[in-house]
Amino acid sequence: MTRQIVLDTETTGLSAEGGDRIIEIGCVELVNRRPTGNNLHFYLNPERDSHEEALKVHGISNEFLRDKPKFAEVADDILRYVEGAEIIIHNAAFDVAFLDKELERTGRAAFSRHVAQVTDTLAMAKELFPGKRNSLDALCSRLGVDNSGRTLHGALLDAELLAEVYINLTRGQDALLIEADVAAQGDVRAVVAVDLRRFDLPVLRANDQEVQAHEGVLAELDKASGGKTVWRAVTA
Repeated sequence: MTRQIVLDTETTGLSAEGGDRIIEIGCVELVNRRPTGNNLHFYLNPERDSHEEALKVHGISNEFLRDKPKFAEVADDILRYVEGAEIIIHNAAFDVAFLDKELERTGRAAFSRHVAQVTDTLAMAKELFPGKRNSLDALCSRLGVDNSGRTLHGALLDAELLAEVYINLTRGQDALLIEADVAAQGDVRAVVAVDLRRFDLPVLRANDQEVQAHEGVLAELDKASGGKTVWRAVTA
């Protein structure tokens, strides 16, 4: 079973080291690349006001956050949820810096110590689409992900959108995960061994159009992997 957590935060400003704090955290769970619905979402009292520019981005008022839990009160819940998973974040350095600072305030180890790894979809997108805009909105538009409900930034909504973006960015892996998906859904099927030597099986060769379509699929997979597909190395 492959467990991944797509994570996003909203903050009072841009500088974790300068004293800005997390005000919202949203997490979406993927198991074998499929959303499970087992998501995590908290609004947090940052114990300070948001900067005016930050308010324009997320629209979460200081008054709304006054009675919300502080990070220290939910830190254990967050760490239990993400423990041992691959964490997927867009512009990971930003969110991880804030998480590290919040954990430091509570006397806990850095975020990376609690998870298997952190994957940055911004770095992935820059490799796949060099020279293009690779914001979450730009990637939604490019990859056909509906973000029409995103008028302001929100951690859970952005995590849900990023989950779709990530699956599209890595769609070349889909064929490799069929068996895992079947197992995850509990679809147990009896397999009967058949000796095919008893049959005179015809050989159906691909026509030119099918060969071209196949080459197109291989080219897409090669592009999605950054030119690292095995067959290109073997045939080179």
